[in-house]
Amino acid sequence: MKKALIFTAFLLVFSFGVSAQDNMANNIDNSNIALEGYSPVSYADLGLAQKGVKEFKSEHEKVVYYFTSAAQKAVFEKDPESYLPQYGGFCAFGVYAGAKFRTDPTKFISKDGKYYLFLNNLELDAKQLWITEADHKKLSNTADKNWKKLSMTHN
Repeated sequence: MKKALIFTAFLLVFSFGVSAQDNMANNIDNSNIALEGYSPVSYADLGLAQKGVKEFKSEHEKVVYYFTSAAQKAVFEKDPESYLPQYGGFCAFGVYAGAKFRTDPTKFISKDGKYYLFLNNLELDAKQLWITEADHKKLSNTADKNWKKLSMTHN
């Protein structure tokens, strides 16, 4: 009985740790839905922000993604890693600056086979800041370095 109780406690702690990691490295809601339901295939392949639907959803590493069609879902499932948002879907400019911010899923840039999402609110248009900087390589290299640490921290 004691071993069963210890094992159950271990499973609870382990599953919480996995869930916490998902929240640290992915900009997801309480239902583990990424990109606020927008299709990662639409961003990457079409350069469009298109809302997916529940009928065409897929789970990858405990994160749920929605798609606009069964064909998009199938493409994603063949190679999910190539369709994941940069920086777990957090604001690319924020990661460049050393912080994690939620994004507006309609504010993004596709470049070199990757897509980057940005914060946009009444006070700040982070996509415009990224564009104004006019040095995508410098911004993304710095953001890549920062992401190694930020992906392990809570938002």
